Amino acid sequence: MSGCSSLLPVTVAPYPHGNSDRKLAKGAPSRIEILAFLKTCKDITRIHLAHAKVVRNGLQQDKFIAFELLRACSTAKSMEYATKIFSTLEAPNVFHYTAMIDGHVLSGSSEDGIRLYYQMIGSSIIPDGYVTASVLKACGLGLDLREGKEVHGQIMKLGLGCNRIVGINLIEAYGKCGAFQDAWKVFEKMPEQDVVLRTVMMSCYFDHGRVEEACAVFRGIGEKDTICWTALIDGLVGNGEMSKALQAFREMQRDNVNPNEFTLVCVLSACSHLGALELGRWVHSYLRNFKIDPNCFVGGALINMYARCGDIDESKQVFCQLRDRDVTTYNTMISGLALHGNSAEAIKTFQLMKKDGIQPNDLTFVSLLNACSHGGLAELGFGIFYSMKDYGIRPQVEHYGCMIDLLGRIGRPREAYDFMKSMNVQPDNIMLGSLLSNCKLHGDFELAEILAKILIDRSDLDSGTLVLLANLYASQGRWDDAALFRTRMKNRGIRKEPGCSSIEVDGNIHEFLLGDIRHPERDRIYLKLGELDELLRSEGYSPVIKVVLHDLEDDEEKERTLTIHSERLAICYGLISTEPKSPLRIVKNLRICYDCHQVIKLITKVTERKIVVRDRNRFHHFENGTCSCGDYW
Repeated sequence: MSGCSSLLPVTVAPYPHGNSDRKLAKGAPSRIEILAFLKTCKDITRIHLAHAKVVRNGLQQDKFIAFELLRACSTAKSMEYATKIFSTLEAPNVFHYTAMIDGHVLSGSSEDGIRLYYQMIGSSIIPDGYVTASVLKACGLGLDLREGKEVHGQIMKLGLGCNRIVGINLIEAYGKCGAFQDAWKVFEKMPEQDVVLRTVMMSCYFDHGRVEEACAVFRGIGEKDTICWTALIDGLVGNGEMSKALQAFREMQRDNVNPNEFTLVCVLSACSHLGALELGRWVHSYLRNFKIDPNCFVGGALINMYARCGDIDESKQVFCQLRDRDVTTYNTMISGLALHGNSAEAIKTFQLMKKDGIQPNDLTFVSLLNACSHGGLAELGFGIFYSMKDYGIRPQVEHYGCMIDLLGRIGRPREAYDFMKSMNVQPDNIMLGSLLSNCKLHGDFELAEILAKILIDRSDLDSGTLVLLANLYASQGRWDDAALFRTRMKNRGIRKEPGCSSIEVDGNIHEFLLGDIRHPERDRIYLKLGELDELLRSEGYSPVIKVVLHDLEDDEEKERTLTIHSERLAICYGLISTEPKSPLRIVKNLRICYDCHQVIKLITKVTERKIVVRDRNRFHHFENGTCSCGDYW
């Protein structure tokens, strides 16, 4: 990748963390020096070094040193080692228990945290506000309402009910468990019902998908701060309300509340989903103007935003300019390149990752195999797949799914089926659906029938799989069988996800459905659609009506259905509302159909526009009558 290949060798100092390491390595460090060193420990290697010195100096039972050791282990999420240290303590106190419970919460082991709390109670150690707050976090994490209520009873007996930290964690524990009435009761008894408490309540509603109630709590907050606004935006993004999240961000700006890094990452996530490139660029500009040097967290979000908004060149530029890159940053870049069909560059980025000494993880290989799948690189894909064992990574269903998709895409569905039967994991619906879709694409209806029967026997069919089965039979003109699956969807209350396309114009997102007439500019859009249809037909365009998978009366009706696909409406709006010859960027939630793919190639030829379309599978860069995917998607 341009600008990233000339990396200078890194010289590692013998004492990378300075004087504290040097002092600890020499002679017998004092108790104060060991305590100071422990406060800097962030990884298990340094904790081992410190613990060895503690043991050599006979300080294992020093309560302060033991606490700092446990706290360091907790921060590093090394709870197995922390448990060994804790088991050697002759008389652990409430602070030691707090460090251990905090560590279990950070590591996601709520049950172990709650068990330790009861062990402490059984040892007649009186809880304080800190350990109580920690165990309440564990109750919320584990959605353990019964234990949370028991701890609440102890809180009242101990007179900790007015403790602010305890109260906040009690509200959060009840809220995470969905016990909102109990949460409100605690809230009403708190002496200061401020923005922090209301933000906690709002976040709990968001955790349960209760968006309207969360927004109602937000509206009830008087003076809203950065944390409050960020919680709102994050909650909306987490619940798929991307447009509302961006609207909230604009309101935050109007209220003159400055965003923090986390706010900007949430906004970038919404931009990525919607394809809101201009707003994403504004966020990037904001970072530059305030001289905020993107770290891995923000940098990764920028890379993802540019890639998913269609500007892969800017994505690569951000990646190359990052001072520090971690495995997530590399995975994001490789995934972005794969999405755009830049398979060779994705492989080069992986090689750069190894050169940088970054250990790949399972997600790295999912991204790499996706890149091979989008590029039709079967031999390379199998080489990468079998190399996973060299990194101690066992293939999971996602990795096998990439290989099945790769073989299916290049017209080898039978080989994909044999490979699937040899797997040591059970194929999921996504994998079976992918192969079924490729059988349909390459005309292997015999194998498609076998796969369909496997799927039909499953009880956990989702809407996407049912739609796929209905479309399979519709493509063969078997309307009764197709109707059967559509009836099953209706009986189960499942609705097919409607095709939706969006385009960003002047910083605003405009969304279109099939045959949409809601847009204020609908008259001009449909006028342009008619003009374009005549122009394309004069260029030799003939609608591919076989892609219409509905039992319609005549070909004219099928042609009309194709004409009003959502991506065509979005393109027509872009043509009438942007400068001539400027590029258009469209985001579609479903796979682009063959007919629309052919039409957009022709549109770029007759309008001299570049059109970038992101569909469910990948990016298509249309220009001068061709597409970057090479008609392979």
